Amino acid sequence: MIQVTCALIEDNHRVLCAQRSKNMSHPLKWEFPGGKLEAGETLENCLRREIKEELGLDIKVIQRLPSNIHKYSDNKIIELIPFRCSLQTSEIILKEHSKIEWSTVFQLEKFDWAEADIPIVKHYIQTFR
Repeated sequence: MIQVTCALIEDNHRVLCAQRSKNMSHPLKWEFPGGKLEAGETLENCLRREIKEELGLDIKVIQRLPSNIHKYSDNKIIELIPFRCSLQTSEIILKEHSKIEWSTVFQLEKFDWAEADIPIVKHYIQTFR
């Protein structure tokens, strides 16, 4: 199983949503940004590294949320591990995603989410609405 972290980056009562580029797997689906855990890395350090690499942002990890284990059609299994985060810097540089949007909790359901993110979206809505 592959461990993947993702950041629910909050700012001014909104959360950052990122659209995968057309060149990524699951093209143009929306997700909470993050990435795969590397050997010897803590989950929090993985998340900070991935957000810096993908968006050029520094974040503060606030709280771990319940994980989601997802099996894709190619039999790849991931554990998606979400964290609530806050911004430490505010200038976003898109390096992998096609676009980002800041969304209120009430607007999250309008996005076409990547399958693994859907249970995390639902939990976030139920908990923080």
